[in-house]
Amino acid sequence: MSGRDTPAALVIGSDGRGRCWWAESGNDELRRYHDEEWGVPVHDDRLLFEHICLEGFQAGLSWSTVLNKRPAFRRHFHDFEIARVARIDSRKIERMMSDPAIIRNRAKIEAAISNARITRDLVSAQLGALNNLIWSFAPSPRRRRLRSRAEVPAVTPEAEALSTELRTRGFRFVGPTTMYALMQSAGLVDDHIAGCHRAQ
Repeated sequence: MSGRDTPAALVIGSDGRGRCWWAESGNDELRRYHDEEWGVPVHDDRLLFEHICLEGFQAGLSWSTVLNKRPAFRRHFHDFEIARVARIDSRKIERMMSDPAIIRNRAKIEAAISNARITRDLVSAQLGALNNLIWSFAPSPRRRRLRSRAEVPAVTPEAEALSTELRTRGFRFVGPTTMYALMQSAGLVDDHIAGCHRAQ
C-alpha cells in the first residue's frame, strides 16, 4: 500500500483510532483487513501461497476489489490448499472464467495453478520450505516509523531480490512491486504509519 505525499497518511476513524490512510476509505472490509491481518507475520506455507496468489491477482487493480472477491477465490482454489490447486484442470479453469465473483483473468488463474505446482514440489521436499524461502528476504527492521505517504516504498532491494528468486524458480506474477506488497501484507515489513493503532 504505497502512496504519494498529498493528503495525511494518518486518518482518525469514526471509532477514534488512528489508521493508515488507505484503511479509512469507507470500506468496512478494508478497515477490518488493516486492523486484523495486514502486517501480521505469516509463517504458514499455505497462507503464504494464498498471499502470493492474491497479490498476483491484485496487479493493476485495487486491494479492496481482491478482498471483496476473496471468499470466491477461496472457494474456487480450495482454500488455497497447495496440492489441490496444483491439480486444477482446464475444465475447472473454464468454470472459474465464467464466474464474475472472481477476477476472471486467464493468465492470472493459470499462473496461480502453475505457482501451486512449483510450491507443491518445494514443500514436498521440506515442510516450511516456502516460508523459509520468503522470509530469507526479510529486511532488517526500520529504525524509524514511517510518517508520510511518500515514505512508504513501492519496492525495495529485498523485494527485487525475492522477485528474481521466485521468477528463477518459475513463479509468475511475482514482480518486485507485487512482492513488496506481499512483504507488507505477510508481515516481513511493518509499514503501519506512525500514530496508527497497529504500529508496533
